[in-house]
Amino acid sequence: MNIHHLNYSDLSGGAARAAYRIHHALLKHGLRSRLCVDHANSNEPSVCGPLGTWRKTLAALRPRVGALATGILRTGNPVLHSPAILPSRWPDRINSGDADVVHLHWICGEMLSIPDLARIRKPIVWTLHDMWAFCGAEHYTEDCRWREGYRRGNRPPHESGFDLNRWTWRRKRTHWRRPLHIATPSRWLADCVRESALMHGWPVTVVPNPIDIDRWRPLDQAMARSLLGLPADTPLVLFGSMDGGRDPRKGFDLLLDALAHLHEKMEKLHLVVFGQPAPDRPPEPGFPVHYIGHLHDDISLCLLYNAADVLVIPSRQDNLPNTGVESLACGTPVVAFDTCGLPDIVEHKRTGYLARAFDTEDLAEGISWVLVDRERHRMLRTHARAAAVSRFSEKVIIPRYIDWYKQAQEEQGRHGAA
Repeated sequence: MNIHHLNYSDLSGGAARAAYRIHHALLKHGLRSRLCVDHANSNEPSVCGPLGTWRKTLAALRPRVGALATGILRTGNPVLHSPAILPSRWPDRINSGDADVVHLHWICGEMLSIPDLARIRKPIVWTLHDMWAFCGAEHYTEDCRWREGYRRGNRPPHESGFDLNRWTWRRKRTHWRRPLHIATPSRWLADCVRESALMHGWPVTVVPNPIDIDRWRPLDQAMARSLLGLPADTPLVLFGSMDGGRDPRKGFDLLLDALAHLHEKMEKLHLVVFGQPAPDRPPEPGFPVHYIGHLHDDISLCLLYNAADVLVIPSRQDNLPNTGVESLACGTPVVAFDTCGLPDIVEHKRTGYLARAFDTEDLAEGISWVLVDRERHRMLRTHARAAAVSRFSEKVIIPRYIDWYKQAQEEQGRHGAA
């Protein structure tokens, strides 16, 4: 079986890292796999980018179109938008190539236009990394238009001007006539697909993002802290996000509130933040803060998880963040809110702690609960590693993808015969 993946980038961002890992795991399992991207950074022969100056120029322009349209049209909606307007030549390259199955990842208007997707004639499996596929132009939303359909009468009051989301959603409904095989890393996102006005009735299955458990593994904590220059004798609470504190979905403000509550429970504690450099005006949570910045290689990230005592994911909305799976694989417990895809990572009081959604006092209680008892913490670390091996390892996940590829091929065969 020959799989061609499409993702905007090969290494930049959570969806890219997930697609890259699936691609390499397939190669290790003896399948042929190729990762097609608009921005390639890995310089690997199995990763291919756009050919020619004009196609590279279009690839560079696409990410700016959504922001430009949102600004010019004054929609009043600040979230990331991808109206998926500019066409590409990827469908032609895919259709004329030797792929048996096309595996889409984060294309979301940055790589293909909406009509482009309908032009692909190969069997398709699409792993969703956010809500864009069944929404309008937005990647995440808290309103219910994706359930009801984007009508004139149900537009949120905070939006104004041209209804970019309704226009984008109607284009998807017009062009996407053939149901695709959808995979979601979390149960929450699969339920969203089933409840959506656009994709309800489409085949969907839950397949978590895989991880190489031999690469991501427990290491000596003292060594990890020494190599990273972190203090050796104090509890370390880890928070990571590519957008740091700028993305309200990631809930850094909620973590700061929880740390304020922790003053009543713990005297010694340091916060470690990765994914962003120190801001010009850093917050003062009352505990020392270490800003690690962007870590681009797996070895440094693995050391960081091992240096920490607990990873906190205070997200308001999240799918199946790679940070949580990576942390478990390194044997580091996770504290998160009981919302969206986070319960798929954290087993309450076994691999970490699930706090009541957006209750910062309970989030503080969870951090304290993980840290204060050494024997309990040791057991949490053992269970975290075991959960990663049994639920997220490549040998568990890749056969599930192979089965989904085969089902997509069979459905394509029935569709062609009909």
